[in-house]
Amino acid sequence: MQFTGNVWKFGSNIDTDVIIPARYLTRHDPESLARHCMEGVDPEFSGKCKEGDILVADWNFGCGSSREHAPIALAGAGIRCVVAKSFARIFYRNGFNMGLPLLEVPEAVVDSIQQGDRLEVDIARGILINHTRMARFTLAPIPAFMMDLLAAGGLIPYVRQKRAGQGPIRSRFVE
Repeated sequence: MQFTGNVWKFGSNIDTDVIIPARYLTRHDPESLARHCMEGVDPEFSGKCKEGDILVADWNFGCGSSREHAPIALAGAGIRCVVAKSFARIFYRNGFNMGLPLLEVPEAVVDSIQQGDRLEVDIARGILINHTRMARFTLAPIPAFMMDLLAAGGLIPYVRQKRAGQGPIRSRFVE
């Protein structure tokens, strides 16, 4: 699982109501949710974000409610993975359950990344490269089961695949 994209950087305590405001929770399709993604902090985000971009945040990203719409909106907007100093625990589970890779990294890594930087993230090998700043970092490994969730495209596809007796399937996040 390898991603290369431009950085969208946000601060601490970005809650799920900022990621996708509550008034849009009657929608479920990723494209519709994507149009309103992050509008609470950057109203133009959805129009500027491109497929393959990477979101980087400070502390406690995804705090607030337990809505699974938040990782769906991010993925729908084109975000391939989220890198942060820390995540709210329920958002962390929801991200993996929806097939969105979330990488909790040391403070110094996030602090060295700026808006617009070009990152390459290799989750399987545990490497993050900031091509803009010519910096390379080693990431903590993601547990095998959670890698399986990502490879399947999330928890529901994973369970369906297991029930059908199939091997791993590829998601849009696996290249």
